[in-house]
Amino acid sequence: MKYKNPVLLSTAYLPPLHYVGLMLAAPEVFIENHETYLKQSYRNRCEIYTANGKLALSIPVEKVNGNHTKTLDMKISEQTNWQILHWRAISSAYANSPFFLYYKDAIGIFFQEKYNSLLDFNTQLLIGILGLIGVKKQFIFTDKFEMNPKNVNDFRFSISPKIPPVIFNFQPYYQSFSEKHGFIPGLSILDVLFNMGPESAGVAMSTI
Repeated sequence: MKYKNPVLLSTAYLPPLHYVGLMLAAPEVFIENHETYLKQSYRNRCEIYTANGKLALSIPVEKVNGNHTKTLDMKISEQTNWQILHWRAISSAYANSPFFLYYKDAIGIFFQEKYNSLLDFNTQLLIGILGLIGVKKQFIFTDKFEMNPKNVNDFRFSISPKIPPVIFNFQPYYQSFSEKHGFIPGLSILDVLFNMGPESAGVAMSTI
């Protein structure tokens, strides 16, 4: 399905498959950055498939203005070695996936460079992943917050680890541990990239 109107999304850390599908299906993509930051969301969290099942990885963040901090101003905390820990978890989960060796260097570099801004890190990482799956997409960042924006398909708060993605059409694809835990839908785009490689964009589009 193609959207006639733009989609409006939150920023997301290694976003879930259907998030990427929405981006590919829309003529324009708006990224919200003037909202009050929402915790326990994909803004700083991703979900991957490990030998023990689904695992959530969260970037530690700092609210520079307390509970009134905008997403635009969110900082990444450097009090822990989260990049090392996340890359170890990702590498362990996908080391035996068909395309891990092919893409690991291009993804791994993001876990070696330091970023202060959560929005900047998420954006640069997403651009890198889209490039790997052969997609060029322009993002338009919001210049103000609107609770009920017009003429856009608003998914800022509906794509959430707390909300089952029942409105999306997930078709099973190869996952390394599916024989043990079954097919798990809606994981990070990394799951598709490392398992399906060049077919990733098509898999993402099929969810819409």
